[in-house]
Amino acid sequence: MTNSPTVRVAAAQFHVGADVDANLATCLRMLDAAGACQPDLIVLPEFCNHLSWYDDKQHCFAVSVSLDGPFLAAIAAKAAALNCFVVVNCTVQRDDGSATGSSLLYSRDGKLLADNTKQIYIGHENDYLECATSEGPVVDTAIGRLGLYACMDGVINETPRCLALNGAQLMLNSLNSFATDEASLHIPVRAAENKVFVIAANKIGPLVPEEMVPAISAATGIPPTFLDGAGESQVVAPDGTVLAKASPGQEEFIYADIRVDLADDKRRPDGTDIFAARRPQLYAPICEDPAGQVLPEMAGAAEMAAAIVQLADASDLAELAASLDEAAGAGAELVVLPPVSGSGDDLQSRAAFGQAVLDVIAGHCGAATVVTSLLRPADNGGYQHVAVAVDATGVALAQPQVHRSVRFDFSEPADGFVTLDRSFGRLAILTSDDSIYPETFRLLAMRGVEVVALPLAPLEAWELRTGLLERSAENRINLVVAPDSTALGPAFSTCLQTDFTVMTEWHERSFDGLLSQPELTQYPAGPGVYPCRLRPANAANKVVSHRTDLLSDRPWQIAGAITRV
Repeated sequence: MTNSPTVRVAAAQFHVGADVDANLATCLRMLDAAGACQPDLIVLPEFCNHLSWYDDKQHCFAVSVSLDGPFLAAIAAKAAALNCFVVVNCTVQRDDGSATGSSLLYSRDGKLLADNTKQIYIGHENDYLECATSEGPVVDTAIGRLGLYACMDGVINETPRCLALNGAQLMLNSLNSFATDEASLHIPVRAAENKVFVIAANKIGPLVPEEMVPAISAATGIPPTFLDGAGESQVVAPDGTVLAKASPGQEEFIYADIRVDLADDKRRPDGTDIFAARRPQLYAPICEDPAGQVLPEMAGAAEMAAAIVQLADASDLAELAASLDEAAGAGAELVVLPPVSGSGDDLQSRAAFGQAVLDVIAGHCGAATVVTSLLRPADNGGYQHVAVAVDATGVALAQPQVHRSVRFDFSEPADGFVTLDRSFGRLAILTSDDSIYPETFRLLAMRGVEVVALPLAPLEAWELRTGLLERSAENRINLVVAPDSTALGPAFSTCLQTDFTVMTEWHERSFDGLLSQPELTQYPAGPGVYPCRLRPANAANKVVSHRTDLLSDRPWQIAGAITRV
């Protein structure tokens, strides 16, 4: 690190066509443009050498660049001329005759510092390019520890998570994406969930040959607008704040001055270190071969009715009873309450109130399953923070908090997650402090969970803005979230669309540019009973595009950092 903790980072977005020489000229021109702000680092988009569109493997290899060829030599020379680090992503020719989609990091003096191949491809990229076979490197430089990833690697959590766990402070994301949820969701969440900086550079203009746009649009049902790169390149801070953001469709560069050392602080507002509190031993299934994993059969209902209850006074049992009567009377099969764990040091009184809540729920839930979180006596004589699912027979499922947190430091953590089969599908319930870990939801998805109910006491805005929405998106799980306060964001539900897979015929809605984000419904801040619609059966479809399954195509074999103690 330099003596100064502040560095200037930039991202450039532009269009790339089928002429390799013209594309190189564009790269150099945009590097010069961004270089005018005297950055320490510039990130370029994915596939800078050629459109990600090929006749066959031979064509893909022919338009790819070699590590010692003129295209990359010119990029290296420009990095040296500008005296800044440069990330460029290209399809790269390999000695075995294959090609890879790879992000390349060049130093201030034009030396190649990192050659990082993409870990998960989307769609027809799988037909032409080879995946990474080793973990992505984290490079210790004068401006900080840098990790690289590209596009689809950021639509799931494993690749950025491993980079952060291996010490990355700045994660550099090159994209070639039409998706509107890249900028709104997938890019910023990777910064916040790992408490690192993310610098992302996306394309603009047609992502397919321009002369073929009308025919491809007609054949796929994708409007021409969504065959263009979405732009909106950005710089995101470790708390999820977007520091700089480019326009949707304009050639330009953006930059921001950042304090790199802020990425070393992994604490939540209550003091919990989110990396130290992880449970790597429990995450082992994430790094196991999906081919050898037998996923549970999923037989959820096509559609179900749920409800979120927001209370004016969480201590008012009469209000609770009336709200439950209303929700059950309206036919809700699942009702999610905010936490009722109370506050203060008298754990015995808080647990006693929790028992009173359980009694009210059992007496007023009707045929519904009701979820909340509270304190309960533990087997060791202490107390636990527990999410509970309650029906007319009493507690049907209890899920103690799994990850330690400072605010519930008295709670002995459970050694894993449990599920509950209901008539509408497989249900999981979580406490607030388990919900911030992407590994939690990955494990639940692998157990065939279709619906997650979450009584939430959020500590940071990103949890409600991007965090939980991403968990629903990257795992294809319906989600019902009831926060104890709407100060950081509203209660919401996510409903999985039936039409989902890119490049297939859609029947229920028009293609809207969302890559994986589900239907999001946010609810008013005031007290009341708010009905939700969920589609459990749609959780069975994890295929986002041709040969790209959100679950089974995860880079399990090179995600060892997730389970490393």
